[in-house]
Amino acid sequence: MINGAHVIIYSKDAEKDRAFLRDVIGFPALDIGHGWMLFKSPPAEFAVHPSDENDRHELYLMCDDVDAEIRRLNTLGVACEPITTQGWGRLTSMRLPGGGSLAVYEPRHARA
Repeated sequence: MINGAHVIIYSKDAEKDRAFLRDVIGFPALDIGHGWMLFKSPPAEFAVHPSDENDRHELYLMCDDVDAEIRRLNTLGVACEPITTQGWGRLTSMRLPGGGSLAVYEPRHARA
């Protein structure tokens, strides 16, 4: 029986991004040795969307109030992109120290 999911974020500076996720975002982490960290994620859901290609996956963090989350992140020195309104929610993204970005949204849909 499948009992979980393992998500991987690839990064040009994994050490900085790990510290960011642990110290700024606040995800509890387990150091499994040699700097490798596993993060406890919040409850998750996933969907399958139609696409012209396979093997494309995306990660979005969800929150109840994207305006409040942006304010919280700003106080920690994290800049967020302007909010865009989609049919499914209000979306922003933040830049990770390793150079990538991570989306955060306030869903307008029922949550699984």
